Amino acid sequence: MSDIREGLALLKKPNVNRMFVAYLVSYTGNAMAPIAMAFGVLDLTGRTSDASFVIAAPTLASILVLLIGGAVADRTSRQKVIYLSEFCAMASQLTMAWLFLSGNATIPLLTTFMLINGIAMAFYAPAATGFIIQLVDEKDLQAANALLGTARNGAVAGGAALGGILVATIGAGATLIVDAVSFGLSALLVLSLAPRAQMSAGSESMFEDLRLGWREFISHTWLWAMVAQFALVVAASEAIYGLIGPAVAREMMGGSVDWGFIAAGFGVGTLAGGIIAMRLHPIHPMRFAAICVFFFCGVQLTLAVPTAVWIVAVAAFVHGLASQIFSVLWYTTLQKKVPGHMLSRISAYDHLGSIALAPMGIVIGGYLYEALGFRPTLIIAALAIVVPTALVLCVRDVRMMTTR
Repeated sequence: MSDIREGLALLKKPNVNRMFVAYLVSYTGNAMAPIAMAFGVLDLTGRTSDASFVIAAPTLASILVLLIGGAVADRTSRQKVIYLSEFCAMASQLTMAWLFLSGNATIPLLTTFMLINGIAMAFYAPAATGFIIQLVDEKDLQAANALLGTARNGAVAGGAALGGILVATIGAGATLIVDAVSFGLSALLVLSLAPRAQMSAGSESMFEDLRLGWREFISHTWLWAMVAQFALVVAASEAIYGLIGPAVAREMMGGSVDWGFIAAGFGVGTLAGGIIAMRLHPIHPMRFAAICVFFFCGVQLTLAVPTAVWIVAVAAFVHGLASQIFSVLWYTTLQKKVPGHMLSRISAYDHLGSIALAPMGIVIGGYLYEALGFRPTLIIAALAIVVPTALVLCVRDVRMMTTR
């Protein structure tokens, strides 16, 4: 229990508690967005294949500019990159809300603004990973990652449930307004932080920064092997949570309210996972983290039956718990093993590799759903998680690497 008490004590520090609230506010609103977009587009056209292009757009945009985002964050100010990204996302969400509310929403317009969202997130994600080491000491990294990860993923519990209710009662447009406001509030909180000085990237050009970052990335076998694993894991998960799950809920369950309840189960699981992660100190953290990934496919398997909503929610809870433990161990190991001045660039390579197949996964998922039906599509998505996870455990550096 001492680990948990010491971790919670970090919330007394202004930098940590403001970042915690920023994550909580932003991701609560952000948890509503996938539900609003999925059901909004499905109501607009009725086709999962149409919805798949809109939902995949931000990930596609992120793939194109992530490396630039990581290099910019290392060369300039991670704090500025974060709050400017959030203001940009706020403007995009407000525009999409207006499109829905005014009756002017079309697939090309929604796709365009989702691309803008993806660009904003491509700058935000690597900057945020590197920014943590400017807020806490190294000995507090795991506790800080657990707290912030709990805020980030735990916000899904309230946000997803609220998003499902709001979409069902007031529509996708109004729900996106709430999301936009959350981005703005989070940006203001990040702007108020007082981080330690950022280490300089130290090279003369952005191209050289990226070359050095790549060399560092491929020098860690555990790192590139698990990023390759997650290219498939993320593709399968994005297809389920972003499109196939909502489509199954819409056709065979109670629609957005039931899917919000299922997504909320994931969020509650991350809360439990964050608490557990504060006490975990495995000798081989990446072996432990990789084993956690096997539990990511419960939602696919329970939806394939299909079964009672509460059972699917329990599977989502287990996924959330395992996902949060994995996330804390992953980011803490990354922050300890990678030089601080290169952290945003390495994080960009990490994010890029992890999401590289996500747009394809969503689009393929949409077409498989229409061509094969929900059950074969869900089973294929489960195999896309289990098979690469089993393979990555065959890599010695993943099994044997320690944090020392």
